[in-house]
Amino acid sequence: MAHPSALTMDALLGSLAHSLDRARSVEELARPLLQLLETVTGLESTYLTLIDLEHDVQRVLYARNTRQLHIPEGLEVAWSDTLCKRALDEQRPFTDDVDRCWADSQAAQALGIKTYASAPVRLADGVLYGTLCAASAQQHALDAQARQVLALFACLIAHQVERERLLQQLLEANARLATYACTDTLTGLPNRRGLVQMLQRALAQGAREGHVVLVAFIDLDGFKAINDRYGHEAGDQVLVQMAQRLQHGLRAGDTVARLGGDEFLAIAWGPRPGEEVEVARQTFCQRIAHATAGRFDCAGAALDYPGASVGAIAVAPGALSADDALREADHAMYTAKRERRRQRAG
Repeated sequence: MAHPSALTMDALLGSLAHSLDRARSVEELARPLLQLLETVTGLESTYLTLIDLEHDVQRVLYARNTRQLHIPEGLEVAWSDTLCKRALDEQRPFTDDVDRCWADSQAAQALGIKTYASAPVRLADGVLYGTLCAASAQQHALDAQARQVLALFACLIAHQVERERLLQQLLEANARLATYACTDTLTGLPNRRGLVQMLQRALAQGAREGHVVLVAFIDLDGFKAINDRYGHEAGDQVLVQMAQRLQHGLRAGDTVARLGGDEFLAIAWGPRPGEEVEVARQTFCQRIAHATAGRFDCAGAALDYPGASVGAIAVAPGALSADDALREADHAMYTAKRERRRQRAG
């Protein structure tokens, strides 16, 4: 191992620049910094901790041990008994006489620490994230330059933590925006954009696995009359209740979406080609039609709804694109709607 004096400032800056350039996470930055810190300080153990003040716990995240003293990664100790807390409270970032300064520290006694140095890792808002430490089982001097390097490395780690947290926040925000963009705000169901994505995935999976995909187009007959009689707020209530009924009426693994207005679409897995596909299509269609019929709460009044017009198609593996499947399901729904009108007229 190189003696601290053997590491020139140019070499330190070169190693540091290399570490910063390659690091994509706290761990990827911390591990080379711990190695550099061991070289600069000459202390045999260097480690980064995470502090959970709410639960009074300090945990060793990453550690480097080169000789007698061994600080294990994952070690958890009560924060109130740590040398890190004492050092912060007493503003004593370094001591080579731990036995005298903190003779009652059980953690120091258990680990055999005699020389200790630390710097707090604080985030931009002042919150204490953890500590960057160096320790030895032997007495060891530490010059001002080494202490400055320790503080610098703690600051660099804090910046990396901030970058990771910001990236995670951006990813979560993007995920929420993507979900929002694909969700119907009234019913909570996938909207047309979300539906097209789901249908594309279902058809692709059906093509890979050799399964039929059932697609049902649902149109709420007479919905305009409900809006005209009870008002749009009541109509929205009916749409929300219809969405719930459709979800409850489908099987696990089936999906339903709102295309817009009074139109919905449901997707389900069918059998393999030739295995009673037509029976499966009719059963799927009937199950949806049954789910849409019944009593609805409409602006405080009970509305007995006879059910929607439902047209279902069975898409053979690889036979149709999502757009083509939507068009054919829409055509099947209008065929069903005309038949219902004919039956009522007859």
